[in-house]
Amino acid sequence: MKLTLFDLDHTLLAGDSDVLWCSFLLRQGALDRASFEPRNAAMEAAYRAGSVSPRAFCDFYVSTLAGRSAADWEALRQGFLHDEILPRIPAAARALVERHRAAGDLLVMTTATNRFITELTAAQLGFEHLIATDCEVGHDGRFTGRTLGTLNMREGKVERLHAWLAARGLVLADCDCTAYSDSINDLPLLRAAAHPVVVNPDARLAAEADARGWPRLDLHG
Repeated sequence: MKLTLFDLDHTLLAGDSDVLWCSFLLRQGALDRASFEPRNAAMEAAYRAGSVSPRAFCDFYVSTLAGRSAADWEALRQGFLHDEILPRIPAAARALVERHRAAGDLLVMTTATNRFITELTAAQLGFEHLIATDCEVGHDGRFTGRTLGTLNMREGKVERLHAWLAARGLVLADCDCTAYSDSINDLPLLRAAAHPVVVNPDARLAAEADARGWPRLDLHG
């Protein structure tokens, strides 16, 4: 079986969903600019450098949802998709997904960003399968602002992938697996794939790719 894994942020998307979400909320007045904006910028930089812990990263962004239900957020989520996300999906990224789909591959989007703000993007790109960081919801139906379960980041992406495959009676070793990502944070996932491909890689991943002879791809040119 051919299994193809796509990271989202800075891979299929020319930008970072979490950072774009926060910027969108700031413009909408849903977050306090003075207190949040500097922390948001610092978190993005730490992620790109691979220096932030998965828990700190995921909890920081999931905390933006706290105190509201999915229904409360829906209008803003739809606006975010159409205003911020869709214009940043390059034609080359869409074409790459379609080539793998036409070849009959099992396609999976796997992202550290939380499911609530990425599931619409996955649907727009035609992904039936999404592995993402999950958000805790309280008994009152509102997001608590905390993550739930294993974080889908760094080694967690590999753990979550193995669990996802096992639930379908599959094992990674039996799959002809291709993985696309831009980030040093996805080095464990790329190493686990038979065919790793780096997409517009950050500096650390570019160095790893050069050392390992991994192919590079530019989807944002």
